[in-house]
Amino acid sequence: MVTAPDAEGRQREWHVLDNGVEPTQGTLLCIHGNPTWSYLWRGLIAAAPRGWRVIAPDHLGMGFSERTDTPRTVVQRIADLGHLTEALGVTGPVVTVGHDWGGILSLGWALAHRDQLRGVVLGNTAVAQPAGDLGPPLIRLAHLPGLRSIGCVATPIFVRGTPALSRPSLPREVRDALALPYDSVASRRAIGAFVADIPFSPGHPSYAAVAELAEGVRTLDVPALMFWGPRDPVFGERYLTDLLERLPHAQVHRFEGASHLVTEDAPEYADLVAAWVKELGAPSRATRDASVAQRSGFEPLWAELDRRSVDTSPVVSHQGAGVSWAAMSRRVAEVAAGLADAGVRPGDRVGLLVEPSADLTSIVYAVWRAGAVIVVADKGLGFTGMRRALRGAGLDHLVATETGLAAARAMGLPGTRIAVRPLNSTTRRLLGVDHDLDDLARRGRSAPQPKSPGPDEDCAVVFTSGATGPAKGVVYRHGQVRAQVDLVRATYDLQADDTFVAAFAPFSLLGPALGLGSSVPDIDVTAPDTLTASLLADAAAAVDARVVFAAPAALRRVVATSADLDSSQREALSRVRLLMSAGAPVPASLLEALAKVLPNASLHTPYGMTEALPVTDISYEEIREAGAGEGVCVGRPLPGVEVAVEPLEGKSIHLIDLPGVTGEICVRAAHVKERYDALWATERSSTRHPGWHATGDVGHLDEQGRLWVEGRTVHVISRSDAFVTPVAIEQRIESLETVASAAVVGVGPPGAQVLVAVLVPTDAKGSRVGRRQHMHLRVADFELAEDVRRVAEKPVSAVLCADRLPLDIRHASKIDRTEVARQAAAALAGRGGA
Repeated sequence: MVTAPDAEGRQREWHVLDNGVEPTQGTLLCIHGNPTWSYLWRGLIAAAPRGWRVIAPDHLGMGFSERTDTPRTVVQRIADLGHLTEALGVTGPVVTVGHDWGGILSLGWALAHRDQLRGVVLGNTAVAQPAGDLGPPLIRLAHLPGLRSIGCVATPIFVRGTPALSRPSLPREVRDALALPYDSVASRRAIGAFVADIPFSPGHPSYAAVAELAEGVRTLDVPALMFWGPRDPVFGERYLTDLLERLPHAQVHRFEGASHLVTEDAPEYADLVAAWVKELGAPSRATRDASVAQRSGFEPLWAELDRRSVDTSPVVSHQGAGVSWAAMSRRVAEVAAGLADAGVRPGDRVGLLVEPSADLTSIVYAVWRAGAVIVVADKGLGFTGMRRALRGAGLDHLVATETGLAAARAMGLPGTRIAVRPLNSTTRRLLGVDHDLDDLARRGRSAPQPKSPGPDEDCAVVFTSGATGPAKGVVYRHGQVRAQVDLVRATYDLQADDTFVAAFAPFSLLGPALGLGSSVPDIDVTAPDTLTASLLADAAAAVDARVVFAAPAALRRVVATSADLDSSQREALSRVRLLMSAGAPVPASLLEALAKVLPNASLHTPYGMTEALPVTDISYEEIREAGAGEGVCVGRPLPGVEVAVEPLEGKSIHLIDLPGVTGEICVRAAHVKERYDALWATERSSTRHPGWHATGDVGHLDEQGRLWVEGRTVHVISRSDAFVTPVAIEQRIESLETVASAAVVGVGPPGAQVLVAVLVPTDAKGSRVGRRQHMHLRVADFELAEDVRRVAEKPVSAVLCADRLPLDIRHASKIDRTEVARQAAAALAGRGGA
């Protein structure tokens, strides 16, 4: 308990959490909102960096601080905090930390103490109502006088309802602790007063003061961090967007699944804030050599379209129709100028809900030419995953088909609406359409061309598959995509007269940049396992293709349906000289079967990920030469690409490129992603070795410089005596004639896990793998289990049989080992399945 004067000079008793650190490097001033108290910051007190004092007061009238006779306004509360910090001897440097209504109060203190301020941290808060927003519905409801007195003061509805927003529910002891100071009507009066002081309209007594604070935030030039719960029904995405508009230099980390009480839903926020504070004043960590983006001779991604502006040969063919280079060049230039004329500005984010087609290709290059950023989240993420990804990306505009526009409405996506095709007036009104592409093209014919973006400008936000957690947004700049295009063209000796079939989503848009005509098969490229041999042959014949890009799941289906090919289709496929397949490991047996379908093609399986593709490359012949080993051989690093590992064993924090050392695979190259989007902690972890990207894959280099992938870091099994990677064991188990597919997972607490093999027998009925997540599990019979233990070469504690193994949604190729482990653990604990 601390005695300090309030804004009027009256001595008050304050309840303050204070870790009392001396000497101090700085102070974290943590300000709670309504209806919480300083208990909210207990995690940050525990995680505070060495030498940092943490002060977390309860506002007057709140928590265990003195109750006041009259309500206090925002101006008074900011002044109260100033008097308190003076009494506590706080002199700076100070980092303010605020949540909910504590956000604007902490910023008010920051504006009044600029000489002490070192940084600001905000979690799920607001300083103003975004344009067109009437305020959070839950708060407006609580603001109504009758409901306010009942819900906030007379009863604990507001107190108890706030932690009830969390899903899953917070532990009872936490909910009770949050409500502890508010067990009577008298103790809750300030809660109602806090709500009453929220200015929703200009006539409110605090309106002018809050508006002045909101504008003052724009003048803060100190480092800023925002940690956010995207599921917050109070302060949703538009409030984060508003804050970023006021503090555009702020770092952001979104805790997917977290709601309003982000400090409770994501307790790891405390480590994030502590890590961010430690880096204040440290030199920024470069992610790559500056020369990568600043090299001379940078060519924009649409340069080939400009060069071939009179070429009448097809650049994209789809569903029997082709669009020429000349038509595409003209359309891209017109739409780009139209976009700029309609208000699309450099750096604006443009979401795309358009199926792979000539339309999508023209939109992508027009957006790039206008200096804006494409945001692509494919249907493979599912409706919920797409909504999470697109809403979190901060869209300014959206281009979509009629179906996509309806989906955007259902998802609640922000941004102006641009229809791919003209729509009737009723449909335009219902879907909120502002423009269509034909309108923009007409405008563009008389508008100037926008200034071309440089290599350091953002170009695209694409999303990971979500196979190991919520899909992450990955930001690329123009220079990085250009480096990727140049690397692919050089590695595979792609020539101007080559044409290709784009049955792999990441490459379906790069044809014009590569200078190649392309054909998109009549399938959904986000569902690659729908590609048949006949559809592939028809797509190849449409452009006389010499190159095929396809995912492993698509190729399995091609092999399975190859008997349906007629002679002309076989002839079309015989002209293919190169096959590239990426997205997941490609078994040698599949490549062997493909050699019969594509008899004259060189078969290659580049290794990479959303954050960097390609990294290495290996041909079918090289796979056969490498033979069996500990993992999947993915070949040697491509020119300009460096690969090293961070060892799993031992205490080394350095990267090693010595053969035989297993660790997390790290990559350095010109085409590696710029950053993760709104995931500061994730980006920091992935670039912990400056200039390198930590991939999350585990593997080793061999004596010949080849890279072998052994699994994902999240799938490494942590036994009491060693770390064990799963892929090599799975391969050995799958060598048994009685096993069709296998997954090896760890069950038990980290550091004491045991190996469990879950396999699909060759005589299992139905599909051996699938997108359906639930497995029907049973204990393997004795003979099969013994065979598994014999070939595994590692101690396997349990062997289970399943009807199928769940796969990731996007590629339909990667086994979801996390889900396998969860179900196996439940079955072995007697909670179902086995």
